[in-house]
Amino acid sequence: MWFILFWVVVLVVLMAIGGYFMFRKFLKVLPKQDGWSDLDWQNYYIKKSLKLWGQDARELLNELVSPVPELFRQVAKEKIAGKVSQIALEERAKKITNDLIIRGYILATPKRDHKFLRKKCEEMNIDLTPYEHLFE
Repeated sequence: MWFILFWVVVLVVLMAIGGYFMFRKFLKVLPKQDGWSDLDWQNYYIKKSLKLWGQDARELLNELVSPVPELFRQVAKEKIAGKVSQIALEERAKKITNDLIIRGYILATPKRDHKFLRKKCEEMNIDLTPYEHLFE
């Protein structure tokens, strides 16, 4: 009896966790008032600015998302790249720079993840003082 009760609780918890992530993904693909979803805009910005991304920019982005668990790394990288691309297109940048990548990372991620950026930038000797206003 306890064995069955244990597995019922485990299955309900796992289904709730999976449902939570599926619901979040569902909300991202719902179209907004302009007819495009958040993911549509993200993909649009990435495709539009693909020629601006150099090898060094890609390597920096990969290095900055390395603390993210492997399971979520690709999604995080796409979200950050979308925000970086959006900023670059709005500012009419000629290429993606380290400045754009760091600003995009800060704006695309929740505050609880900023400590990973600070730690990683400290390891890479990148000064974050010009970006302190974005952390608030």
